[in-house]
This record gives sequence, structure tokens and C-alpha cells, in this order.
Amino acid sequence: MLTDNHGRKINYLRLAVTDRCNLRCFYCMPEDGLNWLSRKQLMTYEEMLQSCSLLVKMGIEKIRITGGEPFVRKDIMKFLTALSELQGLKELTLTTNGVLTAPYVADLKRIGVSSVNLSLDTLDAGRFFSITKRDEFANVMATMDELLKHDIEVKINAVVMDGKNTQDIIPLVELTKDLPVSVRFIEEMPFNGDGHVYTGLKWDYVRILDEIKAAYTEIRKLDDTQYSTSYNYKIPGYKGSVGIIAAYSRTFCGSCNRIRITPEGELKTCLYDNGVMNIKDQLRLGINEDDLKQMLLNTFNTRPKDGWEAEHQRAGSLGVHESMATIGG
Repeated sequence: MLTDNHGRKINYLRLAVTDRCNLRCFYCMPEDGLNWLSRKQLMTYEEMLQSCSLLVKMGIEKIRITGGEPFVRKDIMKFLTALSELQGLKELTLTTNGVLTAPYVADLKRIGVSSVNLSLDTLDAGRFFSITKRDEFANVMATMDELLKHDIEVKINAVVMDGKNTQDIIPLVELTKDLPVSVRFIEEMPFNGDGHVYTGLKWDYVRILDEIKAAYTEIRKLDDTQYSTSYNYKIPGYKGSVGIIAAYSRTFCGSCNRIRITPEGELKTCLYDNGVMNIKDQLRLGINEDDLKQMLLNTFNTRPKDGWEAEHQRAGSLGVHESMATIGG
């Protein structure tokens, strides 16, 4: 079992396979995109598989594939299939924007993907285009339909943005009336990739919940699962559930069981840190498994106690400004 210096169990890896994305959501990256990583800068599938194999041996039980958008990377299903065959891995999930995903859903079911987080900030096609700068709403909804058809758990992730989509909170909640989905509202974070200073949060988890409670006075709190990042609720008679993720308020750090590997191999023990070691570089230097394992253990033993400490410790005290696509969603 892996633990950190605060006694928290580490059993969940979020692995970003690419920084590229086919949407341009303004809260994630500038409209004209980013300076994409070259193929050489990216971890190869072999390097990712080698890293995941070691981490599973060390105690990682769940891996979530993220990006960027995972399905823009060539041969992603071959990699996911190989990953699903790792001995000791108990759960394989992924996060996608759904634009390219629908044709792969049957294969995801076949290899045992148990849950998919679908990014969807609005149910209005016009606002979807305004937020993402792409006319892909129909493809995202087709992916949701396919996931439900194949009985894969669907969690809809909606970032709540002042002046952009707060009118979509209630329509998104209404999805849970007839569909067995979990709609999770996420506080907006400062990972926009354009370097401007984040000035604060107008819609925190308390305000989001108040907005929902005003429309659904009968809503009730559910027991949150171990390591849950969301506060979870259910409206009586509705098939699905509602969650609120305090991603900027960082109220769940005390039970955090997650680590991240970015597309270029940077290990992050906290979303808000600046990276603690580069696994890809070590592999390309020819490090052996025992030495890499020890380096990993050393980093886990110096983990910040929460996201606020991690942000404060960033190199040069720089504010958070990178794109979520370069970190891994």
C-alpha cells in the first residue's frame, strides 16, 4: 500500500496521454490553442505502460485516462487495451469531451472501462459553441447516448462559469430525472493557459448548492464514498444524482488519494503543484525499476498537505496559469 507523509493512501493515478484537444473551452486554453508538445516531448505509449505497470505494483489500483482529449491521439484503443490487462489494476476509467468517442464505446465496454466522465458545460447548442468555439454538441450527446446504451457509468462534468452557463445548472440537474447519470458541477479553476491572473471565484460550491436547493427543496444529501471529491445529492424519484466539486476551494485535500502524470511525463502529487519529477526523462536516461521506485517513494514522502500549500510552494512563487490540457483534466 502506498501512503504519503501525511498518512494518506495513494491508489489512484490520472494519466494524461496528450495535451491536444479538439475543443477550445475558454476556461481551459486560449481560443487559438497552445504551443502543442512535439511527439518527442510526449511520453510514448511504451513509457506510459512501463510507468503504469510499476505504479500498479506499488499500490495504484485505479487509473483514469485524461488529456487534452484522449481520442485525438492515434492508436489510443491499443494502449487502453494493453493498460486494461495490467495485473493488479482494479479499475480503468477515462475523461473525454465526447466529440470523437461514440465509435469507440463498444470497445471501451469490451476492455472493461467501468466509468466515463463526459465534459459537458451546457445543454444549449448555442452556448456550447460559445464556450468551446466548436460546433460539436450533437457528437457529444451521441456519445452520452452510446455510453448509456452500453451500460457504462456516466458522470457529466460541468464547470460553472459566471456569465457563461449558470442558467444551465437547473437544466443539467433535470438530466438526472430520467437518466441514470451523475451530474457534477465543478468550481472554475485558474488553469486557462493564457497567463492572466485569476481574480477569484464568484460561483463557489456553496453558491452552486444554494442555486440547486432553491429549485429542489426536497433534495437530500447522500453519503459520500471514500476519497470522494464531490459532495453528492439526490432528488427523490430521480434516477441519477448530483455532485458538487470544490475544485478551487479545495475542501477534499485531507483525503486525497490521487497523483497525476502529465503528457510530457511530469509527476504531480497535487493538481496545484509545479511538478515534482519527470518520469519520462528518467526512463530515457535508462533508470532501472528499483531506482525509479525509490525516487517515486521519495516524492510521495514530501507531498504538500493541501492544494494551498502546493500552490504556495510553486517554483518562484508563480501563480497558477498553465492550461488544464497540459496537466491532465
